[in-house]
Amino acid sequence: MKKVWYSIFLLLLSLGSFLPSPAFAHTNNSEGYSNIKVKERTLDYQLKVDLEELGHTLNKETAQQELIDNKVIQKYINSRIELYADSERVEGTVKKTDVETINERPFAVIDLAYNIEHRPEKLIVEYNMFLDDSDPSHANYATVKLNGKQQEKVLSYESRELEIGEISFLQNVKQFLVLGLVHIFTGYDHILFVISLLFGAKTIRHILGLVTGFTIAHSITLALATLDIVTLPSRFVESAIALSIIYVALINIFNKDSKHQPWLAFGFGLIHGFGFAGILSEMRLDTNHMAASLLSFNIGIEIGQLLIVSVVFPLILWIKKLTLKPIRWVIPGTSVAILCFGLVWFIQRAF
Repeated sequence: MKKVWYSIFLLLLSLGSFLPSPAFAHTNNSEGYSNIKVKERTLDYQLKVDLEELGHTLNKETAQQELIDNKVIQKYINSRIELYADSERVEGTVKKTDVETINERPFAVIDLAYNIEHRPEKLIVEYNMFLDDSDPSHANYATVKLNGKQQEKVLSYESRELEIGEISFLQNVKQFLVLGLVHIFTGYDHILFVISLLFGAKTIRHILGLVTGFTIAHSITLALATLDIVTLPSRFVESAIALSIIYVALINIFNKDSKHQPWLAFGFGLIHGFGFAGILSEMRLDTNHMAASLLSFNIGIEIGQLLIVSVVFPLILWIKKLTLKPIRWVIPGTSVAILCFGLVWFIQRAF
């Protein structure tokens, strides 16, 4: 049976030789070479690929070095070669391009630099150059050097991934704990939602109920989304998060004595959990440390939330105790500002 298919393949290949040549000729069985060296804070990647195949893929003539457009190539490479340093994706910047002759064929030589915060313990390369665009028979001979170790592999249509190293448990926990902290402190929509909830909080016990409800809810959907059990469109999730801010802000404006219930925090927490999962979906989580990654990330978020609550709630109580008339407008005025942010975010995300 294999001989029959092989004969058919050869026949089709022979017939193809009589067809008119395309505007940008490309090769069959094109080759490439990857040389990756991981340093302390940078990752250097020298990529060599068949110049004619590159020109065909980009639909432009690339026979001369000066015609190699760095920006176009950089965008294409970052969309076709994905590098994950300790689960986190990094993108490269083209530093230099050149043309080199290998086996009597012109090759584009592209030097890329990837900025990394620290030397990773594990590196994953997902290679998709040409394979789905123009030449499924393309092969890339890759060499990776990391922490004194070297690994070689031929990347092809059937085998597109190279993995070297292993992230330690402690490094994994630290990384995702910090990632959770950074995410909550840079997630201004989540911060404004938590502050809006605090405006309607009356006691420490009430705060604990709100925070607990919000935490349980977003922990559930964070895990479901990260594990691909339940997924929602990002536009819907981000728009719903904006609506949650608008809803709570409106309650604070029109009902000064409102007391937000834990079920409200729980309900909206389910939506915010999908938002938290967005950053994890862009990463390549290590299956060996999946539970630890989720737990550490969640703990980082909770630490961030507790820090926000511990700073903001005493300030709110102090403002409420002041008798000066202008002070009475601080919380309603802040709620109006939060409402405006929510409306702007909703318009940006929904339309």
